Parts: sequence; C-alpha cells; structure tokens
Amino acid sequence: MRSAILGLRTVGYKVGDLEKAKAWYAEAFQTQPYFDEPFYVGFNIAGYELGLQPDEAIVGDNTVTYWGVDDIESEYKRFLSLGATAHEAPQNVGGEIVVASVKDEWSNIIGLIYNPEFKLP
Repeated sequence: MRSAILGLRTVGYKVGDLEKAKAWYAEAFQTQPYFDEPFYVGFNIAGYELGLQPDEAIVGDNTVTYWGVDDIESEYKRFLSLGATAHEAPQNVGGEIVVASVKDEWSNIIGLIYNPEFKLP
C-alpha cells in the first residue's frame, strides 16, 4: 500500500518580527528568500519550503521539523552562535542517525538530523 503522504513540502514558522526573522533565517540557512511579502516569506531549502508567517501570539514547542545535515555537531553549534538556544543536544537515536534541536528567538523548534540512510525518491 502506497502512503498518501508524499514527504516534507513546507515547514511554517510563526514569528513576532518578520523582518528580524527573515534576516536570521537567511543567515542560519545560508540562503535568501525567493518570496518576500508582508504576509509570508518563503525560502527554498534544497527543494523544500521554509515559510515565515507574522503572528504576534507566538506559542511554540508543539512541532519539531527535522532538516537534514551532513555534520550535525557543527551545524548545531552554528545555530547556537546565531542566537538560537539549545533545545535538545545532539543524540544518537539508532544506527548512525543523530538528531538535535534548537529554538529560535520566537520559540520555534528547529530540528537537525544526520541520517545517512535517507535518500530522496
């Protein structure tokens, strides 16, 4: 049976200060937005959408989306150096798979994953 879920397409983060968040995410993900409007800022991250939406009522801590990386230790430290705070330090979760997460200043959780077994279809 084939799953109806086709894989990660868009991750949306709500932020209180869209301009500040846009600059932070551009530096953190090392790319500029391809779509930049007052109601939504969109980044293409290796073929996946990272979207920022303005929202003054930030909640956070309810979703973790993992973004693939090749060197989880250095990326985790790099995000921290940009002002993110530690959420979960890098930890092995089986085999060679390692996950970690940080929080941006808007309380969004950004997951990082090293998974050498994951291959795009």
